[in-house]
Amino acid sequence: MKLSQFNFRLPAEKIAQHPTEYRDESRLLVLHKKTGKIEHKMFKDILQYFDDKDVFIFNDTKVFPARLYGNKEKTGARIEVFLLRELNEDQRLWDVLVDPARKIRIGNKLYFGEDDSMVAEVIDNTTSRGRTLRFLYDGPHDEFKKALYDLGETPLPKEIIKRPVEPEDEERFQSIFARNEGAVTAPTANLHFSRELMKRLEIKGIEFAFLTLHAGLGNFREIDVEDLTKHKTDSEQMIVDTPAVETVNRAKDTGHQICAVGTTVMRAIESAVNTEGHLKEFEGWTNKFIFPPYDFSVANAMISNFHMPLSTLLMVVAAFGGYEQVMEAYDVALREGYRFGTYGDAMLITDK
Repeated sequence: MKLSQFNFRLPAEKIAQHPTEYRDESRLLVLHKKTGKIEHKMFKDILQYFDDKDVFIFNDTKVFPARLYGNKEKTGARIEVFLLRELNEDQRLWDVLVDPARKIRIGNKLYFGEDDSMVAEVIDNTTSRGRTLRFLYDGPHDEFKKALYDLGETPLPKEIIKRPVEPEDEERFQSIFARNEGAVTAPTANLHFSRELMKRLEIKGIEFAFLTLHAGLGNFREIDVEDLTKHKTDSEQMIVDTPAVETVNRAKDTGHQICAVGTTVMRAIESAVNTEGHLKEFEGWTNKFIFPPYDFSVANAMISNFHMPLSTLLMVVAAFGGYEQVMEAYDVALREGYRFGTYGDAMLITDK
């Protein structure tokens, strides 16, 4: 497959700027993988497609307020700093992106907060945009982390959300079951699940498995090669524990549906599969890049948002649902007024 095969025209007005009033009342396009049939539903209708002992796999990563704005010493130039990951707790070292990158060099100091209460020094250049910052803070680590996060804001994807961050974003850019902090962007398929819907799924006998994959900005980086086999993705930290493995493999062995909720879950389970096609425990990093054609081992259903043209997220969905069927479904979604992007509508791909 070539990069250009995943291009399509997406008018700006089709990109959702705000979430629906209620999480589970976004629209749901259902694609039946075997027949190509398409149905139009509300997200809470997803109950109709799953039964007792089927399993939903969720990503329980938690987004932290990763976007900060500071000023460069002497010039006062406004600099955006996007926190990616903490490299060293004791030394207060962070891997970050800076914008504009051309203005920031090793040795520069950056000041944050109205009273310049937080100071960071650039100690390394890792890429053209990437830097390593050392925050100059003398207090305990917990106190430092709180002070840092108080300065940050919800990291809505710039490429998608063309508006200021609003108070509701702090809650709605986070799933209701987010608990393991470390993501700089939300696994968007999670955002459609309300507490009420989770309870209804539970009452129907559907089981839940949770894994952690700390979604990074690699999900939104532009691919700069036409030949997809030459694309390299950023590594992301992930954990698959024993309870998740037992729940998923039990469903697989008894012939029940296993639904991957989102592309991050799909990449995680395909990174932690054994030679028999069963899920295995895993703790480490993955740079799994899935694009068509691809043979999936674990899930036989998938939930995903409608993604941007040329994105790796679209490629995962197309690999699972079939390239031609998924691109046709996207055409239908555009004609039918579905909302795209982080706060957009959802798609279920199922074998049933």
